[in-house]
Amino acid sequence: MSQRSQQTSQIRPFGTPETDPLSESYRALVASFRRKLLAENKSPRTIQTYGEALRLFDAFLVEQGMPLALPHIRREHVEAFMTDLLARYRPATAANRYRTLNLFFAWCVAEGEITRSPMQRMQPPIVPVVPPAVLTADELTRLFKVCQGTLFRERRDMAILRLFVDTGMRVGELAWIQLEDLDREYNVVAVLGKNRRPRLCPFGRKTALALDRYLRLRAQRKDAHQPTLWLGSGGPMTLNGIAHMVRRRAAEAGLDHVHPHRFRHTFAHEWLAAGGAEIDLMQLAGWHSRTMLARYGASAAAERARDAHRRLALGDRF
Repeated sequence: MSQRSQQTSQIRPFGTPETDPLSESYRALVASFRRKLLAENKSPRTIQTYGEALRLFDAFLVEQGMPLALPHIRREHVEAFMTDLLARYRPATAANRYRTLNLFFAWCVAEGEITRSPMQRMQPPIVPVVPPAVLTADELTRLFKVCQGTLFRERRDMAILRLFVDTGMRVGELAWIQLEDLDREYNVVAVLGKNRRPRLCPFGRKTALALDRYLRLRAQRKDAHQPTLWLGSGGPMTLNGIAHMVRRRAAEAGLDHVHPHRFRHTFAHEWLAAGGAEIDLMQLAGWHSRTMLARYGASAAAERARDAHRRLALGDRF
């Protein structure tokens, strides 16, 4: 947790009695909340995301001289934090932070640490329905071009990018793939999705070829015994290492704002634009709610509607 200087203890939290010292109760409970998530077998990515939101709230309280003692954190403190988030981040990001805080305070109530959540009767930020950005065919071609070559890094990065495009898997799912999860006979890979739900992700022939080229070079490495599929210069690649690689390759291709999740958007868009069934997309992407389908499919909806209009051409019938 936070290792901030104790100098912040000299700041008097507004809205609390002058004699009430700044307390570590919030941070202590954040640590307990993390242990609760671990006990529920939440994924490492989920725990990381929750931790980031709670650390941001912690930093905001300190910077603004607000109380860290849990019983003195009130609705106006949370609202000020949300206002600050909305000024600096996208509404969807602020909404994710809101959900984390809401879960945390509800857990505190259930544990008897507080009698009432400061977020009671609060409403989450409105998230405008904005179609997610997708990669065009030209952009994908440029990305693949900068990974052409016979060196280990080139073949590894090509295999990673093609697997992203071909399966739409999350970066956390791709990062934790083990060698034993890969079935090269049937061209499928087993991943562990959100809430530890396993699923199979099929991939095509070009991705299979890229994986084969990578695995042949991987077998020659001194650390080839590692069970993790993706290897970096210092051993298994991390989630952050894969994200950094994507940004670096995008920069080499002259592309901006490319991150691993954009491949997931692209996969959903291309699947629906090609006429793929929505129920199949939900299975392949690991979605159990049509809410996510609607959001990810928004970028293809207008295109599909235009295609349908051209086919039907209602006005041309009269």
